Amino acid sequence: MIVIISIFIILLAFIMGSLPFSVWIAQLARNIDIRQYGDGNPGATNVFRAGLVGWGIVAVFADVFKGIPPIIIGNFIIGLQQPILYITGVAAVLGHAYSPFLGFRGGKALAVFGGTLIALMRWDIIAVLAALFIVGALFFINDAWTVLFGMFGLLVYLLLLKPDMLAFIFISVITFIFILKQRHSFKTVQFPNGRLMGWIKSRRRVA
Repeated sequence: MIVIISIFIILLAFIMGSLPFSVWIAQLARNIDIRQYGDGNPGATNVFRAGLVGWGIVAVFADVFKGIPPIIIGNFIIGLQQPILYITGVAAVLGHAYSPFLGFRGGKALAVFGGTLIALMRWDIIAVLAALFIVGALFFINDAWTVLFGMFGLLVYLLLLKPDMLAFIFISVITFIFILKQRHSFKTVQFPNGRLMGWIKSRRRVA
């Protein structure tokens, strides 16, 4: 019975993750297809790029939320073991990245990934990842490289500083999915011409 329940929770996570809330929100709010903006990504970022700031905030919360209920149900109501909970998290991310509602295309899945971390109560991972994203943003203009910097830094943290093999495997899979989704963005490396270097150069010109 527990196997059947586990499969149901994993499928529920995939289905919830696949719900393209950002696309639907923009269409309902202004009849806008956000895939015609920015990088064509059907995620919350392009809701902002379409000029729908308020609705963009709603879309972010909706995308984060998608990763939470299945894990919460599996953990606190059913009592599933941690490996199944991590697999549930991967399913939610895969659902967003390859949504059947969008012809098995989807977004970068960072928001839903954040939701899975919240549901898993991995506050340490959230804190470390946030710090690494901030550091990466100082050195990389390309957001894809910033995220990759953060993810690989997190893997080092989970391997050397706070060994956790289950979490390491989980983050490795999520990183692989992200690389697949963003492989076109890694053609050029912009380090160290990021925001920090741009600011330093601007100060030199002023001086």
